[in-house]
Amino acid sequence: MAQEPVSECEGTNVSSETPAPDGEKEGGVKKRFRLLTKGRLFTLFLVAVGGTAFAGYGHYTDPGPLQSERIVIIPKGGVDRVVAALQDNGVVARGAVSSLFFKIAMYVTRSQGSIHAAELRFPEQVSMAHSLDILRHGRPVTHSLTIPEGLTAKHITTVLMQAPALQGQLPAFAEGQVAPQTFFYVWGMERQVLLQHMTSLMTKTLQDVWAGRDQVALQGIITSPEELLILASLIERETSVAEERPQIARVFLNRLKQGMKLQTDPTVIYALSDGEGTLPRPLTHEDLQFDSPYNSYLHSGLPPGPICSPGREALEAAAHPAMGDALYFVATGHGGHSFARTLAEQTDHVRAYRRVKKALSP
Repeated sequence: MAQEPVSECEGTNVSSETPAPDGEKEGGVKKRFRLLTKGRLFTLFLVAVGGTAFAGYGHYTDPGPLQSERIVIIPKGGVDRVVAALQDNGVVARGAVSSLFFKIAMYVTRSQGSIHAAELRFPEQVSMAHSLDILRHGRPVTHSLTIPEGLTAKHITTVLMQAPALQGQLPAFAEGQVAPQTFFYVWGMERQVLLQHMTSLMTKTLQDVWAGRDQVALQGIITSPEELLILASLIERETSVAEERPQIARVFLNRLKQGMKLQTDPTVIYALSDGEGTLPRPLTHEDLQFDSPYNSYLHSGLPPGPICSPGREALEAAAHPAMGDALYFVATGHGGHSFARTLAEQTDHVRAYRRVKKALSP
């Protein structure tokens, strides 16, 4: 019986790797190329980012452009105003790139604290990192303002209005209400707030001195802290010689006790100057007739109010007068005063003063 022909495929091992068409080969190559390219680009990106971060950190910690120490006022109003102030004062380099980098650094380090509006001191070549630390934790610049003893309310007002770094209006205050002292404040403080410190100090000082006064020496003459303040203001304007103040106080108390007019020139000057406390010329005999309740040549007793802000030494002198029965005093012409119990002694002292004044005049 004849057999059928056997197929060429029967009994033969045929491989499963069938050769791919040309188009499929090309697609695989492109795919591998794209993967390789993306990998290289990613690596380059990481290198670039790392390099930028390294360079940025160097810029963050390197010395800055500031040529010498400078005090800068950091304003309120947001990041842009802060950076503008730093660039205007040379702390941060000018330009959009430096501005942007500083803002980024400020944002990245925001967990270290908030930026404060203040007057701050930046050292020479301060780095961006140090600048941010100063902005967050730096101590504000301190200003001082001195109120000398014997200054009147009008002059104190001028001092407060002209003081740098203060702001706001100044409410009216009474004569003698402010304590002569050196006060410290920072940029942006309200004048009203500083005035409250000044008046509170005077109130406390007056209370302390009054509590420790010589009650026997003042009995029946000075009966309140307000009267003590008035007496001390007269003593303050009469002499700057510390050891003379208790003696001046004794003269005034003796005259008050006897009902004599105080006849002290500073009260007339205060009245004539409308509270300024100074005149551009010497007093005349006509001035002594100037009609004012402050004129102690016309009116007995203490003036109606203080004529300046007396210091603590003048207050203590008023509260602890010297012993004695002197009723007069006059300048010696050498910076002090001569004291007298009688009008005759006083007349001799006045003549001596005039001789000294004549000898010293051109």
